[in-house]
Amino acid sequence: MSSAAFLGLGLIGGSLAKALRLQYPQMKIKVYDPNTDTLQSALDLGVASQVYSTLSSEVCDCDYLFLCAPVEYNIANLKSILPYLREDTILSDVGSVKAPIHKDIEALHLESQFIGGHPMAGSERFGFLNSSAALLENAYYILTPGSKVSQDKIDCFQKLIRDIGAIPYLLNYDKHDMATAAISHLPHVLAASLVNVVKASEDEAGTLCTLAAGGFKDITRIASSSPEMWEQICIENKENLLKLLDQTKEILEQFKSYVTVENGDDIYKFFDSARTYRNTFSDLSGGPILKQYTCTINIADKTGALADVVTLLANHKVNIKNIGIVHNRELQEGALKMEFYSQKDFTLAKELLIKQQYAIYE
Repeated sequence: MSSAAFLGLGLIGGSLAKALRLQYPQMKIKVYDPNTDTLQSALDLGVASQVYSTLSSEVCDCDYLFLCAPVEYNIANLKSILPYLREDTILSDVGSVKAPIHKDIEALHLESQFIGGHPMAGSERFGFLNSSAALLENAYYILTPGSKVSQDKIDCFQKLIRDIGAIPYLLNYDKHDMATAAISHLPHVLAASLVNVVKASEDEAGTLCTLAAGGFKDITRIASSSPEMWEQICIENKENLLKLLDQTKEILEQFKSYVTVENGDDIYKFFDSARTYRNTFSDLSGGPILKQYTCTINIADKTGALADVVTLLANHKVNIKNIGIVHNRELQEGALKMEFYSQKDFTLAKELLIKQQYAIYE
């Protein structure tokens, strides 16, 4: 029976641990975390077999060891257990920036054991209590093997990733950092920027905040992510992010010139080019920014209308994650927004509602 240890247990580490527990019920899962509440929760939920509030030789006696704390703590933790580390243990991490950890691994001469990992899944929520095994399903799980890792270790680790329902994807760590800067780190910066622009333009009556309940709130959802985490990521991936920010500035300046001279053709091409390229994106649910299974439903303004929808879905065992009234009807006539846990529930819900003549907007 294989065993795994987690040094730190937040959203991603917790989701990975839960996925392993689901797939391998008999696996021995050890958890180290300085937060005793996290340790207790891991035990209460049956995720952890053993928990530790201090690092020891017992923690790192395992087949897989995952570094799941912030980068600076990962290296400190690794140095603490270095004397006890087994040579056959596969080391990995779950960070969204890979160059710093790889350089530290090389300095510690652990290239033959380390396979960097980045599950391309996330959420605006954070912490172990918000983790879920389902978070990693059908998500790309990027692997950045050390320069001296054997193919046997890589194959073994890829099997583990496939077994929990994720999709392993091998990549050079430098290329990884550029890719994630473009599709994850920059979007978070831009989402926060959009919110700050609106905040700076707000009036005393809070008009913009009220009207932002529509599409604006959806496209800036990721601005609710952990500021502590994004502070670290922006510094760790500084060079790639700065290049992309310069490109973004150039594109916005170019678009500004189109608007200034009222150049309709170039404005059209700006949006059409983006639309065309976006339509080529993969439909996989996984990504650095978590896909939401949401739709808006047009319901009658009468007593019992909400109950009718909920009852219909409940009778067919559709699991609803979240539900709310949309007060801003900016993009559609619908008034009810629903979110589901999985593609299966999402698809079935749409089929049932459309059959009952409800108008669905995605």
